[in-house]
Amino acid sequence: GYEAGRFSFNVAGGRCASCDGQGEKKIEMNFLPDVRVICETCNGSRFNSETLAVTYRSKTVADVLSLSMEEAAEFFKPLSSLRKVFELLVDVGLGYLTLGQPSPTLSGGEAQRIKLVAELSKAVRIADRETRKGNSTIGSRTLYLLDEPTVGLHVADIEKLVRVLHALVDAGNTVVVVEHNLDIIAEADWVIDLGPEGGDAGGKIVTQGPLKNFMRSTRSHTATALRELLEKRSRL
Repeated sequence: GYEAGRFSFNVAGGRCASCDGQGEKKIEMNFLPDVRVICETCNGSRFNSETLAVTYRSKTVADVLSLSMEEAAEFFKPLSSLRKVFELLVDVGLGYLTLGQPSPTLSGGEAQRIKLVAELSKAVRIADRETRKGNSTIGSRTLYLLDEPTVGLHVADIEKLVRVLHALVDAGNTVVVVEHNLDIIAEADWVIDLGPEGGDAGGKIVTQGPLKNFMRSTRSHTATALRELLEKRSRL
């Protein structure tokens, strides 16, 4: 008989009343920075005992919020709509985040990739709906502008991100990426190089065009670095 709000630590009723669903309490210290300690009432779970008495597949809502995205993809495997979202989060290199991760603790790159997944999941839902209707094309198209989405990513996670970006383009969308990472540049259909140097010595279009044409440029530092990278790979 509980409503969905019962399982939100942002809503009174299901959350711990002692810490207002924060899982911790702030202790003000005179002349010193404030100290945060785990709430003794809920032991950091954020919810009251009545809410924690409800379980889904032997897990309370607190247990579910402590799952990583990778673990959640497996836990919610029977629920395809949820599973797809978690799989997309893993695909963009966010498999280590937990479901209950406080948004202020996210880096700019993490927040940007979460927004990307939100958009991509919309596209997936539309594609599924159109497929059920028997339509092979999607009417709406979107322009995505991403500012250095690879910041803080491991090389293996960058490969996953590239696959997601290609999926967006394959669905008929346009993706514009501001990026210094050569692995991302090497996947672009069209490259615009700004320079020729940084700061006051930059800001001009040095060269632009399809990747193959861009690679032939002798004026672009980026093209030179990209040629060296691809030549090394070809020798491996």
